[in-house]
Amino acid sequence: MTRSDRPSDLAAPDPRPPLSSLLEELLGPCDRSRVLVTGWFSFLEGEATAGDVLAQRAVSAALERLRISHDTAWSPRFAPGALTLATALPGDYSHLLFVCGPLHGKQIAALHHRYASCRRVAVGVSVIARDDPAVSGFHRVSQRDGPDSGDLPDLATAAPATLPVPLVGIALTHGQGEYRERRLHDEVATTVLPWLAGKDCARIDADTRLGHGDWRRCETPDQYLSLLGRLDLMVTDRLHGLVLSLRAGVPALAVDPVKGGAKVMAQARLLHWPAALAGETLSVELLDRWWDWCRSPEGTAAARRRSVVLERAAAAEHAAGS
Repeated sequence: MTRSDRPSDLAAPDPRPPLSSLLEELLGPCDRSRVLVTGWFSFLEGEATAGDVLAQRAVSAALERLRISHDTAWSPRFAPGALTLATALPGDYSHLLFVCGPLHGKQIAALHHRYASCRRVAVGVSVIARDDPAVSGFHRVSQRDGPDSGDLPDLATAAPATLPVPLVGIALTHGQGEYRERRLHDEVATTVLPWLAGKDCARIDADTRLGHGDWRRCETPDQYLSLLGRLDLMVTDRLHGLVLSLRAGVPALAVDPVKGGAKVMAQARLLHWPAALAGETLSVELLDRWWDWCRSPEGTAAARRRSVVLERAAAAEHAAGS
């Protein structure tokens, strides 16, 4: 590889104007005006990706720095109860600002029609065809890519940084038919899953089942243990979800989904692990209490102590058999 062929990842990026300066130039005079921020996250039939919402966050922060009054229109499917395009009256705004995503389709064309009285600006967008009415309907367009673009950095990279949220694995089972009338698996899932949806955390499917040739599943136990080791917390109603999380030093909030208790509760007792709940008395209040404990320094330290004990036991077992 010659010097000219080497990646330039260590090179400093090209200087770009701050987002606030770019918006000030695109919007024009904004004295005593109000901006409506929109994007694909605004459409009932659209979608809210992490990048789209980070772009909205970056634009909103820049508008605040400029002291420009603004609202954001959200899809009611993504943000129930928030301002929507249906309730954001055109006469209340001087500008419509569309952020991120590709400019194409009937939904953007409808924006031009509804907000015809507003100055319409798009920033950080992709342009596939300049003659698309969805593009030409804007007074100003600042592209991140496409014909005649300056390849601007994506707006998501300019979003204000926040503290990381916990990474939580979920391992629930709807099977175990052998327990027959003692099964509470569906009831447990009906309580746990909506509760989890309301928690500020990154959720990942950490099903203990392995799979060959299925990219969605780990193929070996070692891969699964590696996954567990990167979690901050496990929520599970499976025996191995509990014991393998503790072996990895990760707190497990476990629920025994069998009436009267079965293998999950038995293993929790054996390991002296307190964050194990009975399925028949499960409640959101109990889940909240033990979530807080598992996320506390006390809960984290308790999981790490169990990990040391389990690893020592595994090492002793290996030594005895060699």
